[in-house]
Amino acid sequence: MQKIIKYTWCAALIATLGLQSCKDDYFDKLSDNPNQVPVPTLNALLATSTYKIGNNNYLIGNLVAPYVQYTANPSANAAGDTYQAIDFSSTWDALYFAMADANEMKKLAVAQGSSEYKGVADVIIAYNLTLVNDLWGDAPFSQAFDINNLKPKYDKQQEVYTQTIALLDEAIVELAKTNATVKLAPTSDLIYGKTPATERANWLKMAYGLKARLLNKISKTSSYNPTAVLAALSNSFNANTDDAGMATFKERNPWANVALSNSQQSLGGWLSEQFIDALNGTTFTVFDPRIEKITDKTVNNIYIGTVNGAGNRLPGANTTKDECYISSNSPWTSNTAPILIVTYAELKFIEAEAYFDTDKTKAYAAYLAGISANMDKLLVSTTARDAYLANPVVNVGAAALTKDLIYKEKYIATYLNPEAWNDARRFDYKYKDFGMPANAALPTFIRRLDYPQGERSKNGANVPADVARTTKLWWDQ
Repeated sequence: MQKIIKYTWCAALIATLGLQSCKDDYFDKLSDNPNQVPVPTLNALLATSTYKIGNNNYLIGNLVAPYVQYTANPSANAAGDTYQAIDFSSTWDALYFAMADANEMKKLAVAQGSSEYKGVADVIIAYNLTLVNDLWGDAPFSQAFDINNLKPKYDKQQEVYTQTIALLDEAIVELAKTNATVKLAPTSDLIYGKTPATERANWLKMAYGLKARLLNKISKTSSYNPTAVLAALSNSFNANTDDAGMATFKERNPWANVALSNSQQSLGGWLSEQFIDALNGTTFTVFDPRIEKITDKTVNNIYIGTVNGAGNRLPGANTTKDECYISSNSPWTSNTAPILIVTYAELKFIEAEAYFDTDKTKAYAAYLAGISANMDKLLVSTTARDAYLANPVVNVGAAALTKDLIYKEKYIATYLNPEAWNDARRFDYKYKDFGMPANAALPTFIRRLDYPQGERSKNGANVPADVARTTKLWWDQ
């Protein structure tokens, strides 16, 4: 945690940059001497904070992708595939650095009377804090940004969740105001800056969407309130155009970098057999046209995935492209594709789940709308989309709708999003044909991460004792 304090000076560095575009010098200067920076500006802090919310979405999405079997390592016994202990110190630091930047923006917004910047800062802090909470559980927050305390206490995981909800509620209040003394600068907003006429309103919708996601996440607990979930959704996204995504990169979308590295024989980003079989007709007996927009056929002109923990099929790790992998041809992972933080399609599946026990007709309508929205986002043709929606495996009618179907379709729609691991845990990994990885280091599915070694070396007295990676978080009981 000591690095966080130092990093608030790094946040100030961004003040000199403005970030009018994704020029190389912006990214290059991130490593300059933090002691030679002036006082940060709201615009500069907005630029770096909105960049990092997208980048952290990628970092965590990449971390959990093998846990939900979106991706699989081409080498057998790979640590991520088989649930081994991994030191994620750099990931932890990235999340807290991002919160430190947003916290500086929040303090400056309060000083300058800007409800818009304050609201956005709250949304960004809440999102990054949620990622920490979902990966590790207990975490520093209440004392995390006190410059006089380099060894902050760890708040209990349920307290962190409550604090995150409070941040979003605070953001909603601030972003509902229309009289901010300082308005958001579109050129510095890498999430919604391209639509300045609705910039503040879109951030408000995003806050409601993240709140709905958090309220739905506790579906296994006695505190679950589907009415509150639906109330938040009613104020959130109305279409794909509302989706929150970040598309400013030094060179290209980081997922496209994975695809490029693979094409240059570094063998990363292979797609799991579980995910491919869910799309190619093997698991559900219906061919899902989204597979054509997610990956490319192999050299053998088929769609086939890699078995988690087992590595590439014989003759083993190779460069012949005889299994599917992340594609730069996909609207999801192309060079210029945005990193999607929360989408309209995801929210429709949350709506379907919230209505499931009280109104099957509305739940079914939301289920179909979620599929349609995701297909449209992936640029699936109208003909292929409608054919899939009409297939009896999908088009089961309201009375026959099951939560299994909702979770199955949401699993496809949240491809590479960190939220997918939360859903897998809430669903107890009950996706059809979803099995333990080969050579697993744990007896059951993974539920949490070990605390990073970096934290143990800097704040060891406060870091909780590690529990088994099979131990469920409070909302997963």
